[in-house]
Amino acid sequence: MSAKPKILVTSASGKTGRHTALQLRDKGFPVRAFVRRRDHRSEQLERAGAEIFVGDQYALADMRAAMQGVQRAYQCAPTAPNGLHFNAVFTVAADEAKLEHVVTLSQWLSSANHPSLFTREVYLGDSLIAMRREMSVTTVNPGWFADNYLMVLDMAAHLGVFAMPLGAGDVKKNAAPSNPDIARVVTAALADPTAHAGQTYRPTGPELLSPDDIAHTLGRVLGRRVRYMDMSERMMIKALKANPPANYSVAAVTQLALYTEEYRRGTFAVNAPTDHVATVGGAPPESFESVVHRRCAARPDLARSAVGRLRALAGFAKLLATRPFDLRREEDARDYVRPPMPIFAQDDRDWIRSHAPVGVPLSPVNAA
Repeated sequence: MSAKPKILVTSASGKTGRHTALQLRDKGFPVRAFVRRRDHRSEQLERAGAEIFVGDQYALADMRAAMQGVQRAYQCAPTAPNGLHFNAVFTVAADEAKLEHVVTLSQWLSSANHPSLFTREVYLGDSLIAMRREMSVTTVNPGWFADNYLMVLDMAAHLGVFAMPLGAGDVKKNAAPSNPDIARVVTAALADPTAHAGQTYRPTGPELLSPDDIAHTLGRVLGRRVRYMDMSERMMIKALKANPPANYSVAAVTQLALYTEEYRRGTFAVNAPTDHVATVGGAPPESFESVVHRRCAARPDLARSAVGRLRALAGFAKLLATRPFDLRREEDARDYVRPPMPIFAQDDRDWIRSHAPVGVPLSPVNAA
């Protein structure tokens, strides 16, 4: 029997949860992996020795059951509506189970009055989990994931275009972390609470990249010329509605539109890159090129072909035929709560005070 404490990983089939569970198993920790259903991802975790718990993460009864016999946990809310409900359920169950340590996945944008409902819910979730003084907490708050760029990988592979509403192509605006690197920081904090309790970490990639840099990297890996196109936000939303990537609901698309505004404002470039993946996670951060290589190796259908080009063109035609997406109407239809005066991160003095580099004050920006 292992002398190490059992650790619960929520959203264990997700982008960071699966890697966290696998990395904890590599370190010899007993892991309970909370998944929505059994599939090839849960099978991989089970082969690695994780205990699979199938349930509803939004149901308090299931979360209570998942925390029985657990000492530590990874709080990873799904990228979906009702994130605050998930965090409330997790917090109640964690309090009842008297967990000793939690690592919570926050957001670089986290603030009380942000235009994004998802972001405001993350802020409230961070506040809730910190209320139990007997339990230590480590906060991990990445920005724009490297994985987000790969939503348009098919278009880059078959049409030679990297199209996203990211602003000027030559401005370096993000140091995107990979999913395994985010998990490395989470895993380190779960494995050694004494060293990481009360800390906040921001995993990033090794360098700031511009949209042009992203396009050139995609081209190198794909073996073709890829150019960046600064598409309109309206067109991006139509594209995601016409051909939604896995794990992205219509509700998530409404929030992504707000995050691209933060991207154009340069919010993800603030304080980036950091050394947290290396110093906390114990390995140099993965380059974006490495992330693309790994995804392409798992996608033989990305090889250039007439069939692939026709499929991409059909997707583009579907995009053009898709009705425009009214962001405010979609939020109204879901009865999203709105603050009386929503504020983007760099216009928020509280966010600035908590995110400015030491000795380098930020000034509010008023981007168009």
